[in-house]
Amino acid sequence: MASFGWKRRIGEKVSKATSQQFEAEAADDEDVADDDDANWVHATKRRKEILVEDCVKKSKELKDEGANLAENRRYREAIHKWDEALQLTPEDATLYEMKSQVLMSLHEMFPAVHAAEMAVQRNPRSWDAWQTLGRAQLGLGEIALAIRSFQVSLHIFPMNPEVWKEDLSWARKLHEQQKATKTEAVQTLAKEKELAQESIPDYDFESDEIVAVCAAIAEKEKALSAAKTVVIVSASGTVETVTEEENCPTTPDETLFIRAR
Repeated sequence: MASFGWKRRIGEKVSKATSQQFEAEAADDEDVADDDDANWVHATKRRKEILVEDCVKKSKELKDEGANLAENRRYREAIHKWDEALQLTPEDATLYEMKSQVLMSLHEMFPAVHAAEMAVQRNPRSWDAWQTLGRAQLGLGEIALAIRSFQVSLHIFPMNPEVWKEDLSWARKLHEQQKATKTEAVQTLAKEKELAQESIPDYDFESDEIVAVCAAIAEKEKALSAAKTVVIVSASGTVETVTEEENCPTTPDETLFIRAR
């Protein structure tokens, strides 16, 4: 009779070789998955690089087209080209600086200042952008701000003779004229204020001379009121002036004369 034995659990004697093979296959699957992830990331990164390169290339073409249009004084078309380029490369400070120059040529100073400020924000080390900003501010009448912008431009590029001799020199001259005009205006206003504050002369209205003049005027008015002057126009067209006294109110027959005042 066969002896009764204890039932072993399934898988208790799985061979070591089988286990090792399973682990190796799992590791291979993980390596393949890692390779796929790495390839996907690399492909995405490469597509982004190609897209950026295409945007930069197209932006440069639009920039050059706008520059040619601006040289031919087709300023509106040039601005349109540069706006398209800014959609592709919004951080290009040169585009804003060129746009500011063209806007100044169109005498649109507020947009010119804004464009130059955008250029300076994107590239604070650009002496061109600071010079253009100073010129736009000068056109807007902001002389003190323009002087500061020219000074920053010279700080970046000290050997620029154009900013020294033309821009900064002219801005300082305008600043001195502005100060002189303000000083003259203040002095004129002070003089007018002094004249306005001068006291009215104190006349003696009870003096003998004033009383005599007033009495003479009163007598004259009394004499004029006592006598009445009437203009008489006859039917034939004859004009006659008649003075009537208060004690002699007789007048000509109204059937013969027409009284006129």
